[in-house]
Amino acid sequence: MSDFSARRVMMVDTQVRPSDVTKFPIIAAMLAVPREAYVPHSKSEAAYVGENLEIGNGRVMVEARTLAKMLDALDVQPTDRALYIAGGLGYGAAVLGRMLASVVMVESDAGLAGAAQASFGAGNVCVVTGPLEAGAAGSYDVILIEGGVQDVPEALLAQLAEGGRIAAIFMQGALGSVKIGHKADGRVTWRFSFNATAPILPGFAKIAAFAL
Repeated sequence: MSDFSARRVMMVDTQVRPSDVTKFPIIAAMLAVPREAYVPHSKSEAAYVGENLEIGNGRVMVEARTLAKMLDALDVQPTDRALYIAGGLGYGAAVLGRMLASVVMVESDAGLAGAAQASFGAGNVCVVTGPLEAGAAGSYDVILIEGGVQDVPEALLAQLAEGGRIAAIFMQGALGSVKIGHKADGRVTWRFSFNATAPILPGFAKIAAFAL
């Protein structure tokens, strides 16, 4: 039997800490959440590799480094209300749930959403099944989108509270960069944080403008 607990420590020591992620709540959460429980069963042995992991239907679980750096850049606080978009099988939402009192996770794939909810049980992560770009009704201090985007719909940005932060991986061809958006005076201003890649999520592709 694989020693997943030892692999978890190695993941944090070789992928997360060297990426300048040192905040205790993030480190503690990633050491506590069993990543192998949130991947397809056939891929449990690859749960701790340092790259994006395919979970089906063109979707991926982003590598631990990317998730940790996104959480770090969002400066998550214990009192934050959080919305997790495209949670897949739930690993990232579970990590965030270790840091906060409650998390709302949105997943459009009913199979993934059902598996995630089964993993959470009666815990503090609520799974909403529906279009990713629609988010979930409410006002959130933190929004994290686990996947590539070309554009973030206004309907989702409207759910970000004043003073809130949002993280997304903006893709341009094969290249991507994580940007953090800050909302002030009703507007979201984006700033570059670090490089990362992920497939573009359904509902987040840029709509081509019609031209004559």
